[in-house]
Amino acid sequence: MNVVKIVGVGHYCPENAVSNDQLSNLVDTSHEWIVKRTGICERKISTGENTVDLAVKASINAMKMANCTPEDIDLIVVATTSPDRIMPSTACSVQSVLGCNNAAAFDVSAACSGFLYASIIANSLIKNGGGSKALVIGSEVLSRIVNWNDRNTCVLFGDGAGAAVVEFSEEGNGIMETCFGSDGSLGDQSLRAGRFKVVNPICKVDDSVENNYISMDGKAIFKFAVSIIPKIVEELLEKSNLDISDIKYIVPHQANMRIIKDSARRLHVEMDKFFINLDKYGNTSAASIPIALSEMSDQGLLQRGDKIIVAGFGGGLTWGGALIEW
Repeated sequence: MNVVKIVGVGHYCPENAVSNDQLSNLVDTSHEWIVKRTGICERKISTGENTVDLAVKASINAMKMANCTPEDIDLIVVATTSPDRIMPSTACSVQSVLGCNNAAAFDVSAACSGFLYASIIANSLIKNGGGSKALVIGSEVLSRIVNWNDRNTCVLFGDGAGAAVVEFSEEGNGIMETCFGSDGSLGDQSLRAGRFKVVNPICKVDDSVENNYISMDGKAIFKFAVSIIPKIVEELLEKSNLDISDIKYIVPHQANMRIIKDSARRLHVEMDKFFINLDKYGNTSAASIPIALSEMSDQGLLQRGDKIIVAGFGGGLTWGGALIEW
């Protein structure tokens, strides 16, 4: 069976770790308050590295594991909510820095579901002749769009990047099933960032409010997340005719420990079925799942033939998942 398989993963995060105690000097919060509500102990925050910088370093690590050169890459898809600029795209900038001269490159905007969207797109393109090897990246410098005076959001987010090299294979293991979706009717009131005014010589008056920071309805996102993760898992199991006992790990978007615990309860599985690293990184949006996969690989948790489910959800509202045989 022809499939698209992951042959390399890598991640990179800024060295600067910001603890909960440090945040308590900025806003009215405490280490105990943050841990109880989120499970987060610290997050990596950039001291100058941009989204492209993080993406490039994560990609180098992934390409090293895949034992491939920049010239081998046919496609670059970057998922990000925090690009360095509107254009050129983050993917094109990564292409330039890495020297992937044979690749087509573009960005995907699906917030925390972005890496799944990017992976599904790359999977489809490769299967349909759009190249044989792709670099799929989730990279975020969310600290540039966080309101550091809002204790409800600034404690949640961190900076980082994760990348995967995927390629066409005639072997049986790889990306076996995927699913994704969106509900735009819930997006504007639930999770948003970066609204730009219309200001030009023709239309000089715009009464809309420009807001470059992340704003979120935490209760609405929680309700959405704890319902969508089980749905993703159940859909992928149904498509693949597998039972949850066949799955070694579920790798969720690393948003909030309470979300993961509630999802485990709804799926009737133990917490050790879920890989969790949000205590060290916080919510890195599109980067969270590839960072997790890279850490799992580094720790020797993934062996050939292991079946895992990755499940993401985020602004839009969007969601996506994949069942992967490693």
